[in-house]
Amino acid sequence: MKLVSAIIAAASASQELFQAWKEEHEVEYASQVEEVSRYGVWMKNKAFVDEHMASYEAGEKTFTVGMNKFADLTSEEFAELYLAKVQDLSGPHPPMCTDSTVGANSTMPASADWRTANPPVVTPVKDQGQCGSCWAFSTIASLESQWALAGNALTSLSEQQLVDCSMNWGNYGCSGGLMTQGFTYIHDNNGVDTEASYPYTAQDGKCVFNPANVGTSLTSCYNIASGDEAALANAVQMVGPMSVAIDASHMSFQLYTSGVYYEPNCSSQFLDHGVTAVGYGSSSGNDFFIVKNSWAATWGDNGYIMMSRNKNNNCGIATSASYPQL
Repeated sequence: MKLVSAIIAAASASQELFQAWKEEHEVEYASQVEEVSRYGVWMKNKAFVDEHMASYEAGEKTFTVGMNKFADLTSEEFAELYLAKVQDLSGPHPPMCTDSTVGANSTMPASADWRTANPPVVTPVKDQGQCGSCWAFSTIASLESQWALAGNALTSLSEQQLVDCSMNWGNYGCSGGLMTQGFTYIHDNNGVDTEASYPYTAQDGKCVFNPANVGTSLTSCYNIASGDEAALANAVQMVGPMSVAIDASHMSFQLYTSGVYYEPNCSSQFLDHGVTAVGYGSSSGNDFFIVKNSWAATWGDNGYIMMSRNKNNNCGIATSASYPQL
């Protein structure tokens, strides 16, 4: 009887935690059947979190995970809703980006963080919603920073324009795209509108670009040597935030909350998420890149993640890095 009572008590406690999680994240389900199904997924993810955190407490992991707003999704569901292939796309307008001359620099500073610049050069973390438009957010983020670094007031630019208007440049809106093709579209289009004039809707729409509302354009774009983490770090501190593609397909990334992220099962070639490297540094001997995501400030460390640096290009952080030039 004691065992049965303990099992019932544990189940009741888990149900209470699930209800508290639903309230915290303002989650409602369409039916009781869906709620039961989601609770099952949530419990599996909780087991993953508990196991990971036990390893973290034992000093075996360098980052934490938690039951965040994505905790009721399987990895497959999450990928379908929030990730998108960001490589091997093609279109009638090939990417214009050329090889950057920025390489490794043994005398570069030990750390850099563009979030602390004054005046500011990094816009607040945005939210792509359930649309595979990460590539557009990455494209726009590095361009916003270049505009500000050129001495202009930091201005939020339109991701939605790229989603709606750049199909002929090999991008597929909410179904994926590539940052270099985003840069090429902006160049060929003579600019991208401001966010205020062309706001984000998290869905594919009709192109309504208005030249009168252009925030900025660009003259060229450059690729960092593929896989060269030292060159990427140097480019970040010399040039500014970089658009990068990563493998974000693992549950550890989905539920990340803090610390230096290292995933031994990550791929450095099969990349499914576009983000922005805005700095780098080290913590307790673990080198990292500071990466801005586009899943709102409620994900990760206020919308950011510290991704391992100098760990054999973990998750492909330096495989496909690029930046625009005004």
